[in-house]
Amino acid sequence: MNALIIFVLLFALMLTGMPISISLGLTVLTFLFTMTTVPIESVALKLFTGIENFEIMAIPFFLLAGTFLTHGGVAKRMIRFATTLVGHWHGGIGLAGVLGCALFASVCGSSVATVAAIGSVVLPEMVKQGFPKKFGAGVIATSGALGILMLPSVIKVIYAVSTNTSIGELFIAGLVPGLILTAMLCLTTWNIARKNNYPRLPKASWRERWDAFRDCSWGLFLVVIVIGGIFSGIFTATEAAAMSAVYAFLVSIFVYKDMTMKGVPKVLLDSAAMSAMLLYIITNATLFSFLMTSENVPQALTEAILHMGLGTVGFLVVVNLLLLLAGNVMEPSSIILIMAPILVPVAMKLGINPIHFGIMMIVNMEIGMCHPPVGLNLYVASSITKMGITELTKAVLPWLLTMLVFLVLITYLPQITLWLPNLIYR
Repeated sequence: MNALIIFVLLFALMLTGMPISISLGLTVLTFLFTMTTVPIESVALKLFTGIENFEIMAIPFFLLAGTFLTHGGVAKRMIRFATTLVGHWHGGIGLAGVLGCALFASVCGSSVATVAAIGSVVLPEMVKQGFPKKFGAGVIATSGALGILMLPSVIKVIYAVSTNTSIGELFIAGLVPGLILTAMLCLTTWNIARKNNYPRLPKASWRERWDAFRDCSWGLFLVVIVIGGIFSGIFTATEAAAMSAVYAFLVSIFVYKDMTMKGVPKVLLDSAAMSAMLLYIITNATLFSFLMTSENVPQALTEAILHMGLGTVGFLVVVNLLLLLAGNVMEPSSIILIMAPILVPVAMKLGINPIHFGIMMIVNMEIGMCHPPVGLNLYVASSITKMGITELTKAVLPWLLTMLVFLVLITYLPQITLWLPNLIYR
């Protein structure tokens, strides 16, 4: 009964249009002060200890690195390299957009930043070459979702902190699924382009490909720094995030020189604003998780599901439907912070690996970012293309269906996710 009261109160506050972070905090305070005798001092203490976690420091550093990369000329060099590889195929610049998103996602860790960085370069070029605007918008809005699946990812850090799982393993676990989803999105893009006979570019020479690769290699080397440093034990995932921010700054200012020192304060302010927003959500979500635990909600839910006899397959079906529905009303970090601490204990009781479960949750978040009403990728693509959200929703459908097929693969073939982490960490 208490769990029902908590969730009814939370969703009632959210329906008023109140930000999710404030809804979480008010729900906890209202319940604690009206239905329990918890002292106010413990609430204040929990607010501070909620973000007193070394791993959480990775979030502002990854956001800062992503902002530097977005403004520092890395995206356009990656697109040039991708274009030399696949530009001569049907829908060449569209395929280059998918590959560009995958490359940028491997060093950025944010879907919104990936859509903004790659979309601002690729979409005007696609229109200039004669591609329909809706085709380009569909490609970039969905491919940008790779930003939270590939190697470094802010959402992975949040999941790891919420569930006490390894950030390093989560980073690695997203690599193979990310490559498979990239291939599936490329296939969808190529098939649509072939059927409609969309433009192709002249085939690039090997010399042009090498020059393009060498030009973007400074940006790609960030992957080596982050993953190589974690594997070798030189630094932790949080320290790797700090290193990536410093490296992104040096590359943007002194190597590519697409940014000047005058632009640095704006980058710092933008990153600080995003970090403050996320940390505020995390603080309130931690308080919400404390309330859930104190009321034994995860334990009760575990027992209820086990007594229902759903089994692993049925449980995963229910979770996917629940997460897809949640994606309609909440953004990814909020969903992870609220649901992961509740669902992961149940998953582990059923023998589901928390790393596999985390990647499955992230794929659901990817899909949620590509459809309204809260699809952040759609809003970014809309600001670039000047298309309406309804028109964009129709445009992304073929790629969205591809992502749903991919979700089924990831859900029921855990080897795709766990093969590489098991190879490295076991």
